[in-house]
Amino acid sequence: MTPWPESLDYRNAPPAYAATSGVPAGFYRVNPGDSMQSIAIAFGQRLEDVARWNRLPPNATVVVGQILRVAPPYPVPPYPVPPYPVAPAPAAVPVVPGPVGAVPPPAGGTPTPETTSVKLAWPVRGPLLSTFTPGKTKGIVIGGRGGDPVRAAAAGRVVYAGTGIEAYGPLIIIKHDDTLITAYGHNGALLVKEGDAVAQGQAIAEMGTDANGTGSLQFEVRSGGKPVDPLGVLPRSGG
Repeated sequence: MTPWPESLDYRNAPPAYAATSGVPAGFYRVNPGDSMQSIAIAFGQRLEDVARWNRLPPNATVVVGQILRVAPPYPVPPYPVPPYPVAPAPAAVPVVPGPVGAVPPPAGGTPTPETTSVKLAWPVRGPLLSTFTPGKTKGIVIGGRGGDPVRAAAAGRVVYAGTGIEAYGPLIIIKHDDTLITAYGHNGALLVKEGDAVAQGQAIAEMGTDANGTGSLQFEVRSGGKPVDPLGVLPRSGG
């Protein structure tokens, strides 16, 4: 099975779709404890850009319930430089203990996570179908059975739950602290909504299936707004 061709990039999110919470794709409803800076980091954007899109100063105080644009208005001009290091795919790597069929993270070229005390757990148990490649993919694909529970990798707050990013189908994004977010794509049923506080291991969705009935989850981790290899921050043993 091949990973989905598009990666999680809010700059390219379609503006016309609406999240299940009623907030359109490309927008975010402010939650308690949020700031302009933490919101920009969570969505992989520059603070100055988020402020400009909302016609606010970068040091503006946000209010709980306020709706902010977190993706640029269309049309989006091409970005001349990718926002993360680009490295060629490494040669074949040996198999190490981990989830069924797992391989270790590629050596070199992988962005280093920002300092965080958050410890992640595997969101599902199953074979690793696709690994992280800097500059080409932004996460991993884990196999399973349709309907299997998809669990929060760590405690946090749901900042997105909906179908507004077409390439990811039903998608959930959880913010864990001011630097770390996780994303869970191509789910079946969503069990949480935007703004919900979730505990580590809590079922947040049911695994979806492709046209052939094969279950899988697209799992991504962003630290400081940059995609990092989930295998570098997940425990060695899966599930």
